Amino acid sequence: MEAILLAGGLGTRLRSVVNDRPKPMALIQGRPFMEYVIRELSMQGMSQIIFAVGYKGSMVEEYFGDGRAFGVKASYAYEETLLGTAGAIKNAARYLEGEQALVLNGDTFYRLDYSRLTAQREAQELDMALVLRQVEDVSRYGQAILTDGRLTGFNEKTKDPKPGTINGGVYLMTRELISQIPDGKVSLENDMIPKWLSQGRRLGGFVNDGYFIDIGVPEDYYRFIDDVEKGVLTW
Repeated sequence: MEAILLAGGLGTRLRSVVNDRPKPMALIQGRPFMEYVIRELSMQGMSQIIFAVGYKGSMVEEYFGDGRAFGVKASYAYEETLLGTAGAIKNAARYLEGEQALVLNGDTFYRLDYSRLTAQREAQELDMALVLRQVEDVSRYGQAILTDGRLTGFNEKTKDPKPGTINGGVYLMTRELISQIPDGKVSLENDMIPKWLSQGRRLGGFVNDGYFIDIGVPEDYYRFIDDVEKGVLTW
């Protein structure tokens, strides 16, 4: 399987503690955060990683090189200007060799069985399968709703604090669906997924309860360091 790893963000919220490198390259016990993500993907049979890079992207390429030291084949899709999540995916898709790609964020770690996405996409003939996660208060985010495995609501806002499911930021997308993304700066979450839902495209997924962290803010960055040091995550 091939994966597009979104690693082009500026990481402004983390800059108070990590200001010399892209956010996914923040160091954890001397290794970039993204190395932990890639080693997890490699263990699950990921053969090719396409890094969608922008801000200081050369640092990513210098570290991971051709990917062989990490058990993958690596390619690099550079953004001249910020393209948004969907724009970055389309820019990176030119390196795809197959008809589908796993897409995930380089600054989040989510422990899950990625083969479930492939199985569900094939079983339900989906254009995209995505992962949701359960939270205690969906009012902090935008609620994502599944009905019998099909996505029926996305980024739905609510003022009422209540438990529910939100987007986990992991997608398995067909090349054909990616080709529908227009050129330029486009958001997957705010532009394309709501548009595809309104068009009746076949989107679905499942809720995963595995370990999840987004190192976008200092307290979560330090929490991941602590989790690694304590052996909460093992490889």
